[in-house]
Amino acid sequence: MATIKGEMMHHIAPRCTISLHNAPFMSSNLHIPKKCQYCGNAFVARTTVTKYCGCKCAKYAYKARKRAEKVQATLKEEMQPEVAIPSSTTAINQKDFLSITEASQLIGVSRWTIQRMIKRGQLKAVPFGRKHIVARYQIESLFN
Repeated sequence: MATIKGEMMHHIAPRCTISLHNAPFMSSNLHIPKKCQYCGNAFVARTTVTKYCGCKCAKYAYKARKRAEKVQATLKEEMQPEVAIPSSTTAINQKDFLSITEASQLIGVSRWTIQRMIKRGQLKAVPFGRKHIVARYQIESLFN
């Protein structure tokens, strides 16, 4: 309650001027004939952005869209040019002593193959700190 110059007045809440059933912004009054973008069947849409006739078509369309995106990503990957050989291979070609990783890159095998060859005695590696070093002439002698 509010008082104005000693008089007592009752507070009256303002009435809502918009009726929910006749509101122009509500989409529930809309009936738009459309064609489903997935199955092609005709249906009546209740909103302006509806594309599919139901949840089932919406889910199928979503899965098809995601599948197509994966295919496009794969095709885009395959179309990319091959990665150029890094300049570190030219540095490897100039070294007389190589680490196991560098020796594997030089021959084109995995480093585990080089380690097996060392274990079998086909290559001689010298421990150098935490690494093992292989002489370049030993790798070249494998092919002679």
